Amino acid sequence: MTRLPEEFENRMKEMLGEEYDDFLSSYEENKRVGIRVNNLKISPDSFLNVFPFELKKVNWCNTGFMAFDDEKYGRSPLHDAGAFYMQEPSAMAVVSALESVKDIKGLKVLDLCAAPGGKSTQLAALMQGEGLLVSNEINKDRANILSSNIERMGVRNCIVINETPDRIADAFEGFFDVIVVDAPCSGEGMFRKDETAVKEWSPDNVKMCAKRQEDILNEAVKALKDDGILVYSTCTFAPEEDEAQIADFLNKNPEFDTVEVPVFKEFEKGRPEWVKEFDVSDKSDSLKRCARLFPHKIDGEGHFICILKRGGEESEEENSKKKKKRNEKRPDRKSYEIFDTFCKENLIDFNIDKENIVVIRESLWAVPEFYEDKNLHTLRAGLWLGDIKKERFEPSHSFAMALTPKEAKRFVNLSEEDSVKYRHGEELRLDVETGWTLICFEGVSLGWGKSVNGVIKNHYPKGLRIKF
Repeated sequence: MTRLPEEFENRMKEMLGEEYDDFLSSYEENKRVGIRVNNLKISPDSFLNVFPFELKKVNWCNTGFMAFDDEKYGRSPLHDAGAFYMQEPSAMAVVSALESVKDIKGLKVLDLCAAPGGKSTQLAALMQGEGLLVSNEINKDRANILSSNIERMGVRNCIVINETPDRIADAFEGFFDVIVVDAPCSGEGMFRKDETAVKEWSPDNVKMCAKRQEDILNEAVKALKDDGILVYSTCTFAPEEDEAQIADFLNKNPEFDTVEVPVFKEFEKGRPEWVKEFDVSDKSDSLKRCARLFPHKIDGEGHFICILKRGGEESEEENSKKKKKRNEKRPDRKSYEIFDTFCKENLIDFNIDKENIVVIRESLWAVPEFYEDKNLHTLRAGLWLGDIKKERFEPSHSFAMALTPKEAKRFVNLSEEDSVKYRHGEELRLDVETGWTLICFEGVSLGWGKSVNGVIKNHYPKGLRIKF
C-alpha cells in the first residue's frame, strides 16, 4: 500500500468523512492503466480486432480502454505506429468533457500545459486535421517529448511551442476559441502511481502550486476570444487548487461562468463546501458544475475538471476570417515543382493548399490555417513534409506518420516479424514496384521505405530504432 503523508490523510479524512475508509482502501489496489485509440489512424473497432491484449471500455471516453499489462504495450508495433496512446483513464475525461459541450473541429485551440501530449493528441483526434492546434510546454525536455508524440500520432495541424504563458498571451491576445489548462499541480490524485509525487507533497507545495495555477490562468484568459471556452483541470484533491481556484477566477473574471461537466455515474460534482479560504456561497451553483474523480469510485486516478465559458458573441469580422497572413518564406517555384512531382509519383489524392506550404530552415512544412509566425520558440510548425536535397525531395518520417495507406501509391503491410526487422533498421526483401513505399502494420503507417529491385531500403529514423 502507498504510504501517504499524515497531513494529507488528516485533510482527506475531514473532507470525505464516512467515505474516507473506502478512499484509503483504494491505495491497496494497483494503479490504473489506460489506452486511447488514435482514430486519426485507426478506428476503435479495427484496433480491437488486431490488438492482442485484454482491454475494457472506459465509460467516459469513446476511444478509451482500461488495460492490464502496460509492460508489453510499449513494445507493440501498433504503439510505434501511433495507433494508440497510453493514457491514464481519468485523464481522458478532460477532453471528453469538452467534446460533450463543444465541437472543436475547425477551431483554434491552445493546449497550454501540454506535455507529454495525452490531451493534445486527444484534441487532435477530435479536430481531424481541421483548424489549428497549438500545443505548448514550458520545459524544453518535456516539449521535445511532446513534439515526438505529436509526430508519432500522425497529427497534421499542430504547432508545438516551448514558451511561457505570458509570451503566448502577448502573441495571441483574444485569439483562441478553446484553451485547455491541465495545470501543474501537487499531484495528489497520482499518489497511487507516482511515488515521487508522494515524496514531494507538503502543505507548502500545495500553496505554491495554487499560486502558479493562478498565474497561468491570469495569462490564459488574455489569449481567449470573447465567446471562448477555457477548460481547467488538475490531478489533485486539494480544494485550494480546485474549487477555490475556480471561485477566485470567477471573482476576478465575472464575464465567465462554469458549464456543467457531464457527470457520469462514477463522477462527483464539485464541492463548494470544501473551500475554507473565503465565502463562496454566491458561487455554489457554479462550483457544483465542476467534476471530481476519486480513485475509490472509478477505474482511474484522481482528477478535477472545470469548463468555463466566457460571455460574448463572435463578431462578423471574426466570422469572415479564413486564414491568417503568412510571414514564413515561400518555397521557390522549382522547390514546389520538385515536391509536386514527388506527390504525383508516390501519392494518391493527397492535397495540400499551396498557400499553406512554407520553407523553414531548408525544410518544407504544411502550416495549419489561421497560423502566423509569432516569433515564439517553435519546435514543430505543423506537418514537416521533408527536405529538398540536390533537386530531389526526400520525405520526412512525420509525413509518413500522417499518411494512410489509401493515400500512398505503394504500401506494404508487414508481418509482426518484419515489423521488428523494420524498426530495427534492416532492409526488407519484398516484391514492390520501385519508388517510395509507405510501410504499415495492420493498416497503420510506421514510416518510409524505398523499393528498388525487390529490396526495400529502410528509412526508419535511427533515433527511433529498437534494440534486440
